[in-house]
Amino acid sequence: MSTSFEQSMYQLIVETSTNLPADVRRTIAAAREAEDRATRAGLSLTTIAQNIEMAENNVSPICQDTGMPTFVVHTPVGANQIIMKQEIRNAIARATKDGKLRTNSVDSLTGSNTGDNLGPGTPVIHFEQWERDDVDVRLILKGGGCENKNIQYSLPCEIEGLGKAGRDLDGIRKCVLHAVYQAQGQGCSAGFIGVGIGGDRTTGYELAKQQLFREIEDTNPIPELQQLEEYILDKANQLGIGTMGFGGNVTLLGCKVGVNNRLPASFFVSVAYNCWAYRRQGVVLDGNTHEIKSWVYEGGNAVKMVEPAEEASVEVSKPKEIVLQMPLSEEDVRSLKVGDVVILNGEMHTGRDALHKHLMDHDAPIDLNGGVIYHCGPVMLKDDSGWHVKGAGPTTSIREEPYQGDIMKKFGLRAVIGKGGMGPKTLAALQEHGGVYLNAVGGAAQYYAECIKKVNGVDFMEFGIPEAMWHLQVEGFAAIVTMDSHGNSLHADVDKDSKAKLAQFKEPVFV
Repeated sequence: MSTSFEQSMYQLIVETSTNLPADVRRTIAAAREAEDRATRAGLSLTTIAQNIEMAENNVSPICQDTGMPTFVVHTPVGANQIIMKQEIRNAIARATKDGKLRTNSVDSLTGSNTGDNLGPGTPVIHFEQWERDDVDVRLILKGGGCENKNIQYSLPCEIEGLGKAGRDLDGIRKCVLHAVYQAQGQGCSAGFIGVGIGGDRTTGYELAKQQLFREIEDTNPIPELQQLEEYILDKANQLGIGTMGFGGNVTLLGCKVGVNNRLPASFFVSVAYNCWAYRRQGVVLDGNTHEIKSWVYEGGNAVKMVEPAEEASVEVSKPKEIVLQMPLSEEDVRSLKVGDVVILNGEMHTGRDALHKHLMDHDAPIDLNGGVIYHCGPVMLKDDSGWHVKGAGPTTSIREEPYQGDIMKKFGLRAVIGKGGMGPKTLAALQEHGGVYLNAVGGAAQYYAECIKKVNGVDFMEFGIPEAMWHLQVEGFAAIVTMDSHGNSLHADVDKDSKAKLAQFKEPVFV
């Protein structure tokens, strides 16, 4: 039987994974108002809004990548932190078993998945004592796609498009703007950033991540940093990167900056990038009973994301959709061009890092000719009737760039679905072989799970659930063509355009 503390931690984990708090919802709602609903960015924000409500209603993960669970725990003097740590671990294992977290803890040497989100370094738990009677626990679930877009600068340095960045506020400004630019759509933009100025390499990143626990609508108590936060939020949204990197008016949803002292020889600027699925929550517990007294952030049910009447008006403005049955023919994909909205029906197959590496030197377990590979590591649960998909949004595709083109040609694959786009090697293969890249909306785990009607089978379970090859029967799976067989790439175009816009901020601002 679980203790009160363990039960409270379980409730915290479930709430954080499945229900975005009100300040995040308000910010995303404002972003929707800033975009034309009929554009790629506007349609993506509508999907995001729908996904947020579906996750809350289903009590299922907002995004299938539930990240590295990171706890910050403040306890009264005398609290037994050893027992608390074990009970947090128990709650993590239980939430994983219940499908509220994906099995995300992987042995770095063998690649084996622990299956319960426990292992050396997982979860991350920071304890601090304070002179209060209550226990305060904060949790953030930051996925791997946005974690990969974290970046750290050592000043002075030369920054692409912005020139020299010195050891001053203007140099910091250049670092942060470049951090937003380099993320493009791979971190599931529009996103939030936490910035840590100073410290050493380790504490700089910790400080940056700590900023993500702040309220979106708060005010920085340091006037210079308040000015910097406002500047970055304004100028980053002039880069034109937009939601999912599709172009648009909203690239950044929030910027929070903190500062620590540093060594004379070191000046680090560390940026923690967080996707739109800004999953952080906290609880205040009674110091004696460990029952929840209050939630730190206002609950998500205070803000409704999609109104029924609004949904009807959005339907009218949707672009033409091209419906295709899988497997696909070369004629099917060569008829597509960047910007087309494609609706897929039939069987698709998931494939991530482990599978792509394996297929380079081995045969596929099934015939993939005309097939579609979905870069996805789903959340799966099994009962007496078989496997069920609890969350199935796309993962970042660029990791498969060394393999993708070769695998498409080797097995006759015609389409790849993912997020954030791919590079020149894949683009060349699409053109030569007759293939297409389809960008799904990153983080929309519930939206896409609803399209999956049946799990037809699975191979390579030894890779772990996220990395296994799942064979999924889908209906109405929507994605946007962003790389076509004619040599066109929306991702390359947006990158080029945003890089040119970045250069306009080269001249000093804070002097």
